Amino acid sequence: MTVSVRRALARARSAEPPGPDFPAGHQVTPWPGTPVPVPHALDPLLTGALAGSRLRPSPSAGALHPVNAHLLLGPGGTLPPGRYAYDPVRHRLVPRGPACPGAPGGAIAVLTVTARRTVSHYGHRAWPLLLLDTGHAAAALALAGAPAWCPDADGALLAAAAGLRPDGHRAEPEHALAAVRLTPGPADALERWAAHAPAPPPPATPHPVPAVLAETWRVLTALTTTGRPTWRPTRAPAVPRAVLLSRRSAEPPLPGVPDGAVLARVASAARTARPPSWSVVTGRPATGPGPSPLAALAARAARQEWLTGVGALLLAHGCPDDAPPARIRRDHLLAGYGAGLAQAVAAARGLASRPVGSWQHGSGPGDGPADIVHALALGAGPDPRTGRNDGS
Repeated sequence: MTVSVRRALARARSAEPPGPDFPAGHQVTPWPGTPVPVPHALDPLLTGALAGSRLRPSPSAGALHPVNAHLLLGPGGTLPPGRYAYDPVRHRLVPRGPACPGAPGGAIAVLTVTARRTVSHYGHRAWPLLLLDTGHAAAALALAGAPAWCPDADGALLAAAAGLRPDGHRAEPEHALAAVRLTPGPADALERWAAHAPAPPPPATPHPVPAVLAETWRVLTALTTTGRPTWRPTRAPAVPRAVLLSRRSAEPPLPGVPDGAVLARVASAARTARPPSWSVVTGRPATGPGPSPLAALAARAARQEWLTGVGALLLAHGCPDDAPPARIRRDHLLAGYGAGLAQAVAAARGLASRPVGSWQHGSGPGDGPADIVHALALGAGPDPRTGRNDGS
């Protein structure tokens, strides 16, 4: 499976265009059960991070929002201990089964992806975007107050903790990629939840499975076959709650080079997620002959020519095609996470910003850093949500 992941990453970074679109399926997994209100203690977290209809606080490639959150609630809360699926459109929890005696305390969100939503448009380029979107969702929860997260737990462990059946029972599968502590809890909470019996599956999917989707499922499974989970503090910067609730990715163009001190603060927020490596390319005119650095980078970003007019690009890079699967997963999750933190800081400073996920190989030393994983486009403003452009 290692070879297949490496080939899949090289293909995702190639110039090969995605195939035709196919149905994206449900916007939210239709889990059976009667929705219940979100507990008061968790309401600010979920409202500030994941709630909303198509436009949610957590950025997503193509606004397709493939990331799902399964909440594992221990004793001591206002809801019975058990597993719950979060419905971000209705801002409700759907009970998926009670906890057994001895369930660990605290609340955890297991983040999964429904790959079809993103693969339906991005094809073979989708699976890196699924990892980036998951990192953005984890960052959104961290910014809203979650104290810790785990980007490296074994996918089978995460799925078992969430009560997901390994065979799917003909339902659209969800692949578990990360976990976020919503409240403090014991270090072995995931292992203890995984010992509980699986929960009932959602209804069977009526859609056929294109070959590119089946291949994406295999890649996601290979990427998440890892060791023991490692919980790490979120270390999210303090951002006003009004910014968390109002931030959105700006529509191009994003002109104007941000003030150097402000740009340094944005980059510093991203670098808390190192690795991967981070660097900044500004839109100031290039010195010497040849095209500007932004023109070369725009050609690598699935030919998104609007990038030639942005004020700056914050780039996450350094994950080669032949990296081990565990590193590929880690670097993409952390790139999404770091870009999510940086985007919130940019919004708080009045900058316009937009994540850029699909990146292809460069053809020479003038094409920017090798092995670009993710980017955040930045402009001095005005930000379309605040009208501010002073960067203060």
